Amino acid sequence: MNEERITEKLNILADAAKYDVSCASSGSKRKNENKGLGNASNGICHSYTEDGRCVSLLKILLTNHCIFDCAYCVSRKNNDIKRAAFTVQEVVDLTINFYRRNYIEGLFLSSGIFKDADYTMERLVRVAKKLRTEHNFNGYIHLKSIPGASDELMNEAGLYADRLSVNLEMPTEAGLKLLAPDKNQQDMIKPMGYLKNAIIKHTEEKKLFKKAPLFAPAGQSTQMIIGATPENDSEVLHSANYFYKNFKLKRVYYSGYVPVLADSRLPALNTAVPMVRENRLYQADWLMRFYGFKVNEIVNTAQPHLDLDIDPKLGWAIRNMQAFPVDVNKADLQMILRVPGIGLLSAQKIVSARRFGKLNWDHMKKMGVSLNRAKYFVTCNSNEFERRDLTGSNIKQFILATSQSKYLKNTQTQLNLF
Repeated sequence: MNEERITEKLNILADAAKYDVSCASSGSKRKNENKGLGNASNGICHSYTEDGRCVSLLKILLTNHCIFDCAYCVSRKNNDIKRAAFTVQEVVDLTINFYRRNYIEGLFLSSGIFKDADYTMERLVRVAKKLRTEHNFNGYIHLKSIPGASDELMNEAGLYADRLSVNLEMPTEAGLKLLAPDKNQQDMIKPMGYLKNAIIKHTEEKKLFKKAPLFAPAGQSTQMIIGATPENDSEVLHSANYFYKNFKLKRVYYSGYVPVLADSRLPALNTAVPMVRENRLYQADWLMRFYGFKVNEIVNTAQPHLDLDIDPKLGWAIRNMQAFPVDVNKADLQMILRVPGIGLLSAQKIVSARRFGKLNWDHMKKMGVSLNRAKYFVTCNSNEFERRDLTGSNIKQFILATSQSKYLKNTQTQLNLF
């Protein structure tokens, strides 16, 4: 292995992979002082297991060559950038070498499209297969499935990868046609449907036969690029809700568009999507998946955009003041979950603890409740902080005066692009 050339490829293909946010990423700064292969700052990202454990993944593209000319993609075929491609064996060797150095615990592998979907997908599958069968590698593997790949290849991928994902890329078919006219959303939906059915089938088989093979045990996910096309937050979240319900996705990732190319169809350069918009979408997504909110309660025709000043749960509460105050000593779990400042674990603690006595503000504070928000929406066994007759706008101003989101930076540019 030519270490100098491999390092060059790694720099190019790890940098190209940074636009895919389908695993939570942050850089590692553990450097190799001897300039050997395996600099931990190249392409390392962090993801999280179901039990909350953080794992480091080698995050790279197999190649940044691509036959498509998607306007939003830095790897589009007509973009003048440095190109590179790994061989299957090079990716396998990198993964094993990084793993032995304790830099990583797994691999996140995506790719531009070489010739066609099957040609590219077959190489991604070969990487995973070699790691599993030749090296007995039991680390985490996340493969980006190639839209349009055959069912046979998707099935084989599921036998070797922990998670598979097919990027929707744009929230709507109209947005995809605008920026990637050569692509067809049905080519993305078809493998998602196959994976859903295959995961269900293998899960049932596993219940009957202990030695039945695992199939994508971490499920499937997808990613949408936000802000490259004019969809509002309601369209984005309704699209996510549709795929959650119909394809049993584990996660939808929202990637704020970063203007890197000049194109009349795209937002102007230096007008990146505000990070706070991306954050609000994730918060709304969390409410849909874990807090029992329906998408129409968060965004709808009358309220198509999420409020950038406050989080979606607080926004819902302010619009529905008739539902409050909530008595934490009597209300059911679903209603307590709707109180701003009370998270999932705190709500469960409240329901469990009140069996042993009435709860007051001190109890709730010890359970992790954010009282600077919750105090306006709940009552408990105490008169302190008792709710006053305040309007929703009053409450919003009080809360904003005492808190500041780290995401509220540069929020002016993207809002009026369309």
